Amino acid sequence: MSTLHVVSHSPFTDSRLTSCLRLLGADDALLLCGDATYALRDGSAPFRALQAQTTSLKLFVLDEDVAARDLTLPHWAESVDYPGFVALSIRFDKVNTWL
Repeated sequence: MSTLHVVSHSPFTDSRLTSCLRLLGADDALLLCGDATYALRDGSAPFRALQAQTTSLKLFVLDEDVAARDLTLPHWAESVDYPGFVALSIRFDKVNTWL
């Protein structure tokens, strides 16, 4: 069963992103939104953790949040808008929001 994992909290304030990355299954995907998009800061530990899994990780990022934080989207991540977020929610069997 596939799961879309949604992380919205900064990776610099707690370990949600790290825990999520450890639990991702082969059919799962990760959506970064809100302050979780700070994980895309080039050279940071969260960025390296995401980059290390690019061969197996399906990473989506909410485009509005990337733009609001003036971040650059790496080539191994896919930008989605709100309708794309809804489409992802329907595409996966479950949605797990890391509150």
